Amino acid sequence: MAKFELKLPKMGESVAEATITTWLKEVGDTIELDDAVVEIATDKVDSEVPSEVEGVLVEKLFEVDDVVEVGQTLAIIETEGEGVVESASVETKVDVVEAPKEAVVLETQMEETAEVVSGTTSDFSGGSKFYSPLVKNIATAEGVTLAELEAIPGTGKDGRVTKNDILKFVEDRKNGVVAPVAEPVKEPAKVETPAKAEKKAAPKAAPVVASGEDEIIEMTRMGKLIAHHMVESVQTSAHVQSFIEADVTNIWNWRKKVKADFVKREGENLTFTPIFMEAVAKALKDFPMMNISVSGDTIIKKKNINLGMAAALPDGNLIVPVIKNADQLNLVGMTKAVNDLANRARNNALKPDDIQDGTYTVTNVGTFGSIMGTPIINQPQVGILALGAIRKVPAVIETPEGDFIGIRYKMFLSHSYDHRVVNGALGGQFVQRVKDYLEAFDVNREF
Repeated sequence: MAKFELKLPKMGESVAEATITTWLKEVGDTIELDDAVVEIATDKVDSEVPSEVEGVLVEKLFEVDDVVEVGQTLAIIETEGEGVVESASVETKVDVVEAPKEAVVLETQMEETAEVVSGTTSDFSGGSKFYSPLVKNIATAEGVTLAELEAIPGTGKDGRVTKNDILKFVEDRKNGVVAPVAEPVKEPAKVETPAKAEKKAAPKAAPVVASGEDEIIEMTRMGKLIAHHMVESVQTSAHVQSFIEADVTNIWNWRKKVKADFVKREGENLTFTPIFMEAVAKALKDFPMMNISVSGDTIIKKKNINLGMAAALPDGNLIVPVIKNADQLNLVGMTKAVNDLANRARNNALKPDDIQDGTYTVTNVGTFGSIMGTPIINQPQVGILALGAIRKVPAVIETPEGDFIGIRYKMFLSHSYDHRVVNGALGGQFVQRVKDYLEAFDVNREF
């Protein structure tokens, strides 16, 4: 019999470790090919680790709530044959049915950049106990203080606080079973001036009173995370918007003419999205200072142009799959990339790498009938473009023989950008260039 080592796979360049949340198989269980063996959680996404072989689970090397580094062996599976077989790196799949896991990726990117810029993070490093990333994420989302976290009796290994422990504490606190734990009083390290103290003071929300007929709905943990990171993005970046209207009549007519032949030849549906993404990728190549990130007082100029497609799924989840090296794709390649990511998103088959490393984001608010929008920047990026609905409108058409009124297909482009590093000239020129590419679309273009 051979021994197969099931290892923690790589889940993106910025993910170095994961916490084991649940063992789906026990010692002695028979495992089929691609069976999920263990559930893990990182600061970015919750995933399952599947088996690459068929066999019997003979040993588990870690317990629930243990933190495992990428590449470490999680378990041993006995297979037919002789010797020891090491695991190849397998990719985990993102689960988007149970909870909006894709939103975690988008929002935690915002969290990471805000932490770099501000130098602050709720990492509970001052505590006397070890806390897994999952426990710390739940504590942050639920507003659990370090003092409260320290007071929770852990049922895990060596008295560690497990996911069930903190979830029980949160539930008990909501029901009034446990009293709030006061934070220890600390002597101030230094005396701040009134101006600094006023600047740091967070604004208090106005009290909201619910009547007896109102329905009170508790926000989900993910909803709280999204709300927190949206506010954090606004507090991190100086949001400015530029709007421009583009005439996309040529694109509308060309797509209508070729879409049937495109499906027959390429086996893919031709939507407007890849055409718009192609124009954005070209504009980013022309204006590389829109393809940047900010880290403190430094600017990181990105080598690759990786376009994120922000979208809301029918169940309300948020997802931003990323087209890597978008500027190197022709229209056919862009169409296949867009359709592939969209289809795998609907089938819950996206991998963590599919939703990471975006350098600029495009969101289609026109899907819901909006003619324009002011989207919030996806940190750590510095710009996001909203595509409005395409409308058939009367317009002035200029010709050598004179001007006349005609029916044209038009749409608004809304560009939100970070005014700390992108001034109005650059932000306006960029969206103008996108408009120019769209309006100059060749109606005789071959695909």
